[in-house]
Amino acid sequence: MRRKSAFVKETEKTAGDCLRRIIASRTGKSNKSAGLGRLTGVFVRRLAGATAFARVRAAVFRNEAPVSDLPELIFCPGLLCDEALWRPQATALGGRLAMRVADTTKDDTIAGMAARLLADAPPRFALAGLSMGGYLALEVLRQARERVTRVALLDTSARPDTEEQQERRRALMRMAQVGRFKGVTPRLLPLLIHPDRMEDAALVETIIGMAQRIGREGFLRQQNAILTRADSVPDLPGFTCPALVIVGRQDALTPPERAEEIAAGLPNAKLVILENCGHLASLEQPDIVADLFEDFFLTEAA
Repeated sequence: MRRKSAFVKETEKTAGDCLRRIIASRTGKSNKSAGLGRLTGVFVRRLAGATAFARVRAAVFRNEAPVSDLPELIFCPGLLCDEALWRPQATALGGRLAMRVADTTKDDTIAGMAARLLADAPPRFALAGLSMGGYLALEVLRQARERVTRVALLDTSARPDTEEQQERRRALMRMAQVGRFKGVTPRLLPLLIHPDRMEDAALVETIIGMAQRIGREGFLRQQNAILTRADSVPDLPGFTCPALVIVGRQDALTPPERAEEIAAGLPNAKLVILENCGHLASLEQPDIVADLFEDFFLTEAA
C-alpha cells in the first residue's frame, strides 16, 4: 500500500466529511453504500491531487520548490510550454511525490537551463521532459547523471537539428523579432497535436495560453537554446538510470523513430508508443501518461 502524506490524509478527511454532509443533505441518506463510498473516494483523491498541483504551480511562480520529504520529480516543459503541460500528471500524482517545474524561460542555452535546474534541485531527483524538455533532461544527465534516479522522455530526440530544421527555427525567430509575436497559430497546430484533436477547444486553448505566457523573449531564448544543443546520441549508453520513453504514433515533429533510437541507446529503457497521439502526449493522452508515470515513478521505484 502506498504511503500517504499527512497533507493528503488531512485533505481527504476534510473533503470526505464535507462530501458526506452534502450527500446526506441532498438525499437524506448516509454514504455507507458502495456506490456513494466510491464517489467519495474519487472526489477526495482528485481534490488532493488538484490541491497538490496548486502548490506546485504557486511554487513555480514564486521561483521556489515545494517543501516536502517525498521523492522529488522535476517536470521539464517543451518549447512555448509551461506547467500546464504537466497539469494532468501532477494532479494524478499529487500527495505522493514532491513536484516542481523547471524554469526554461531565462536561459538561451540548454546547458544553462540544466545548470539552473541543478542549482535549485535536491541531491537526488527524477525527471520528466517533453520535446525541448527532453533535450534539457538529457543535458542534466550529461552534467550530473549521478543525481538522477529516473527519467521519462516524451516526444523528443537525442539528435541535434538538421540544417533544414535549423533554418526553419531561424525563420520563426526572425518573424518574432520583426513582427508581432503570435505564439502558436492555427497553422502550427497540426504539427503539435493529432488531427482528430484540432477541434478540441479546451486542448487548443491550453496550448495557445501556454505560448502567450512564455512570450516573445522567452520564445527567442528557447529557440536559441534548441539550435545550439549538443548531440546526445553518443552519450546515451552512459545514462544508466531507469528510463521511460514515450512518443505519439502520429508525432510529426519527433516521430517514433527518434524515440526508438533513444530507447535502443539507453541501457535501461522502456519504450511506449501511444496511438492516436501527436507531439504533446501529456495533454493529448493525459490519463494514459499519468498511469505510465504512476507505474514508473511510484510502483517500480518502490
